[in-house]
Amino acid sequence: MRLTIIGGGGFRVPLVYRALLTASPEESPDRVNQRCTEVTLFDRDPARTRVIASVLAAQAAGVPGAPAVRIADDLDDALRGADFVFCAMRVGGTAGRVRDERVPLAAGVLGQETVGAGGILYGLRTVPVALEIADRMRAVAPDAWLINFTNPAGMVTEAMSRRLGHRVIGICDSPVGLVRRAARAAGADPAAVNFGYVGLNHLGWLQSLTLRGRDLLPGLLADDAALASFEEGRLFGGEWLRALGSLPNEYLHYYYAARETLAATRAATETRGEYLERQQGAFFAEAARTPGRALEAWERARLEREETYGAEARAASGGGERDSCDLEGGGYERVALDLMRAIAGDRRTRLILNVRNGGAVPALPDDAIIETVCEVDGTGAHPVPCVLPGLAEQGLMLQVKAVERATIEAATTRSRGAALRALALHPLVDSTAVASDILTAAAWPA
Repeated sequence: MRLTIIGGGGFRVPLVYRALLTASPEESPDRVNQRCTEVTLFDRDPARTRVIASVLAAQAAGVPGAPAVRIADDLDDALRGADFVFCAMRVGGTAGRVRDERVPLAAGVLGQETVGAGGILYGLRTVPVALEIADRMRAVAPDAWLINFTNPAGMVTEAMSRRLGHRVIGICDSPVGLVRRAARAAGADPAAVNFGYVGLNHLGWLQSLTLRGRDLLPGLLADDAALASFEEGRLFGGEWLRALGSLPNEYLHYYYAARETLAATRAATETRGEYLERQQGAFFAEAARTPGRALEAWERARLEREETYGAEARAASGGGERDSCDLEGGGYERVALDLMRAIAGDRRTRLILNVRNGGAVPALPDDAIIETVCEVDGTGAHPVPCVLPGLAEQGLMLQVKAVERATIEAATTRSRGAALRALALHPLVDSTAVASDILTAAAWPA
């Protein structure tokens, strides 16, 4: 089985390769047809790709049957013959992310990679490139599956699904991390629980957490000590969580505590993008100088990155440090590989994924991408019936989905009007004049 990674020079690629090297009991070596034998890297930055390839080589050292690593010459070369394609690119690099954050902040609204004005600016830049990849994949690898990591994940997956249909599936590590942390706080094994989750990417709610038919969520929400033991409990606080009756995705802190997170972000000495540009720049420079120690340098940088993830939200809420169990690498790579292996082996698996709605949330169009619990088998990912969120949650989903669709329209037509509509309609942009100012400051369309 051949895997291609678009964005192969990305910092998190070694997480995927490390997961490939770690076989679970049901992934025994005799199931050769379900094992990845080759990983192809493609990236517009060849220097970064070479550094990442050196990290992967160090990871593979001494590991029997480690997948071969190849650097592709061009996109078609990368896609041709692939069984699965992971799309994990950052159009514009970390410098683009810094602009996406700073332009909104200068206008007095949140600047964040995927939420609000920053996410819209990122989507405007990313959707056209994602569609080019989808077109080339349809031409040279029509039977391959595309698993999208690229942010804003829901928006990019929706754009690509218009070309690739059900063969593109979006993933995110936030929902599975929430389930894992909530289960542990409730005293249950995360692997043993069932769960109900629905929303959009970075805008979803855990509505049930059951063990042997008993829902653990009400008891967890009633227990302030248990809530204080994990990240989302500390972020939102027991009073608000009990009022909601569910556990929100961590990114909803930007909505539920908009004033506080904006103040914390503006007070910070640097944005998250500026931090990553500085930190990753130092890593790539060090690894290029001493490729023999690239893995060691990557591990140091990865741990620091995980420790500082979500710092502005924790600063706004007094949430403290990250949980130690969340510092091992995030988890998105495991979701991706579980998805890939479920499809390749036709093994029925339940995962929280970004897929076409198909009637799961009647208020949304059938072809809208939602994030919910899915059954995965050899034919793809299929939403399971879910308990609908409340009117407030559905209203927020509808508004943000309208923003995503306006952003896709603007990205594909270069319409300033559609881009203005996307910005002005977002709940975290409080003025049409500010929306216009952001577009002008971002020099869009160029």
